[in-house]
Amino acid sequence: MNRREFISLLGGAAAAWPVVARAQQAAMPVIGWLGSGSQSEFRRQVAAFLRGVAETGFVEGKTVAIEYRWAEGQYDRLPALAGDLVRQSVAVILSSGGIRPALAAKSATSSIPIVFLSGGGDPVAAGLVASFNQPGGNLTGVNFLANNIVTKQLSLLHELVPEAKKFGVLVNPDSVGDFTVRDLSAAVERLGLQLVVLTATSEREIDEVFASLSDKPDALIIQTEPFISGRLQQIAALTAREAIPAIYTSRQFTSAGGLISYGADNRDAYRQAGIYVGRILKGAKPADLPVQQPTKFELVFNLKTAKALGLIIPPSLLARADEVIE
Repeated sequence: MNRREFISLLGGAAAAWPVVARAQQAAMPVIGWLGSGSQSEFRRQVAAFLRGVAETGFVEGKTVAIEYRWAEGQYDRLPALAGDLVRQSVAVILSSGGIRPALAAKSATSSIPIVFLSGGGDPVAAGLVASFNQPGGNLTGVNFLANNIVTKQLSLLHELVPEAKKFGVLVNPDSVGDFTVRDLSAAVERLGLQLVVLTATSEREIDEVFASLSDKPDALIIQTEPFISGRLQQIAALTAREAIPAIYTSRQFTSAGGLISYGADNRDAYRQAGIYVGRILKGAKPADLPVQQPTKFELVFNLKTAKALGLIIPPSLLARADEVIE
């Protein structure tokens, strides 16, 4: 080969490199993340999800890309965000933050696989899947059993504050399907207690709810839901100001000054979802992947808050705690 032919061949190869690079980039699968909350409040969950994806051999930025879409607690934005991900031709959609984003994703596509993380509600009753064991269709995921958790929360709070007769529950009425007051009402009735339902859809309404508590409840249950979870500092401060013992689902509330939290270990649930997404990227069908349920739960107490409320946590409860914040 003479010098001119070598230079010509080298030039042709160099010109082809961008084409090869683009082809490799195009071949990288893309995960679409549809979240009802905000990126800042889901940092820990995103990290746990990526660990699960990595367990199946995919690494963000190297062998898989992720397109994030956050509704920032504005549920009416979810359909448009889901539609945007579908137009991006993502390989699989991960919906987080309850039933609503999963319903938005399902309405947007019947062909792209969807893995949901439901903070409550019944995915079968909501029409997401045919059954837990045989989902059918293009959806599967992890369900947090919020209805079971809330009755457990009531039991724990009643044990902690046995003299309490009137229990309140703070909910976001816009979060349809994410919480069932009916189940809590039945549990309260069985104990011969009263239930007061408090509703808020904005930070202003949260302040108004606590400001208008002329006949405040003896204890309070805080709904697990992205909008309310995103106001943990505000709610923890208000319950402290009103001296109301309150139980939360996320340990983040207890770290922020809340009294007690009990709920599924979100990090483990998101890791499970990441594993499902990785398996789907490798060819598994959502219809063949049973809806998972959490296996790890966390009970956390804040002793400083208990002392400020004049409460002594029974040794029987402390012995069951996963963490005690001094």
